[in-house]
Amino acid sequence: MSFLEIAVVILIIVCGVNIWLTLIVKNKKEENSALSVDDIKRIEETVSSSMTKLNEIISSNLNSQNKIYMEQVENKIGEVKKLVDEIATKNNDFQLKLTKDNADSFDKLNKRIQENQEKNSNALVSEFKSINSLIAENNEKSTKQISNKFDEFAKIIKEKMDSIDKSVATNLDNIRKDNNEKLDKIQGVVDEKLQKTLEERLSNSFKNVIEQIGGVNKAIGEIKGLATDVSSLKNVLANVKTKGIVGEVILGNLIREILVPGQYEENVKTKKGSNDPVEYAIKMPGDKDDESVYLPVDSKFPTESYTRILEAIEAGDKAGVENSRKALRTNIKNFAKDISTKYIDEPNTTGFAIMFLPIEGLYAEVINMGMFEELQRDYKVCVCGPSTFAALLNALQMGFKSLVIQKKSAEVFKLLGAIKTEFNTFAEALEKTQKKMDAAGKELNDLVGTRTRAMQRKLRDIEGVSSIESKEVLELEDN
Repeated sequence: MSFLEIAVVILIIVCGVNIWLTLIVKNKKEENSALSVDDIKRIEETVSSSMTKLNEIISSNLNSQNKIYMEQVENKIGEVKKLVDEIATKNNDFQLKLTKDNADSFDKLNKRIQENQEKNSNALVSEFKSINSLIAENNEKSTKQISNKFDEFAKIIKEKMDSIDKSVATNLDNIRKDNNEKLDKIQGVVDEKLQKTLEERLSNSFKNVIEQIGGVNKAIGEIKGLATDVSSLKNVLANVKTKGIVGEVILGNLIREILVPGQYEENVKTKKGSNDPVEYAIKMPGDKDDESVYLPVDSKFPTESYTRILEAIEAGDKAGVENSRKALRTNIKNFAKDISTKYIDEPNTTGFAIMFLPIEGLYAEVINMGMFEELQRDYKVCVCGPSTFAALLNALQMGFKSLVIQKKSAEVFKLLGAIKTEFNTFAEALEKTQKKMDAAGKELNDLVGTRTRAMQRKLRDIEGVSSIESKEVLELEDN
């Protein structure tokens, strides 16, 4: 039983004794008599039996009590003492109210009650002291038992922990060994794969290197060939005659690509009395329809001066650049003077000629030096590079087409007038033919309509024959 259950039992017993004593005293008061010896014995027996039961209950639960239970039991003992005191007080009050005749017996009874109360109180005190001693002994025993149990439990736990430590150490050793074996195997596999992969990659790398070396050798061969070509080109350009041929070839390709053969001539002597032919002459329309005027075009290629300019610019030599540009200016002026003197002859030629420079960089250098206006003003020579000369040829081609259209426009209008006249005649003839066809159609309708119906009426009563017999009778051939 728990402490709460014990307290409830004690409280029930005390309340039962209190109620029972109250009922007895009340009955005796109503009967106006004092407590008899039997009543007092019953009270004593009741109290004694209650104490006995209480002792039994407390004794049966000594092993589960503690100091808190002791305090609560002492409190209940105090309450019992108070209850006994209250009973004594009520009994004293009751004795005072009794009649004088019963005073002696009441005094005796009161003395006996007091004696019994003292005995009961002493008995209760002694019982509770014995209970306290038993509880203390049981608590000491319980404490010792608990301490012993804890010691045993600690020993067991220590033994279990020792065995667990040993087992864990053994398992860890096994795991380490297993892991080491697996790591060795993995290391072997990894080394093998790494070796294989490394060999494959090295072989592939060597193959790529060999292929790239082959490509490099091929490129070196191509570069050598290109260097040979460049050297050959330099040799070609170093020769004055071959330089002129290169410029002439580039010029001829541009002219042949844009103009038709009848619009230009090659190696033409444009100036009367001169034996110096110009490379190309473009045939421009003259004042009369059957006359043409030449536009002289000559190519010049001063590579030495231009090359020295590029080399000086690359070397950062400002003085060299200036000197090379002065030399180029002198060469260009001499070329322009030569073209103007040899090829311009008005009215057989146009009032200007064209100097063709076959390299765009060379043309740009001449333009940057401001020589375009100077050459045009002093020598009546226009400088052109490949792109500007191609644009000029396209413009001339458009002009030629416009001129042809302008010349042929009168013939076109005359032809359109003749076509108009013939078309009017054709319209009149077509109208007459339509009228004749309308008349013939009308006659055909009359023939098919009126005469056919008359013939059908006459032949209505005649029995027809088959198509084969009709062909035989009329001697018609099969289609």
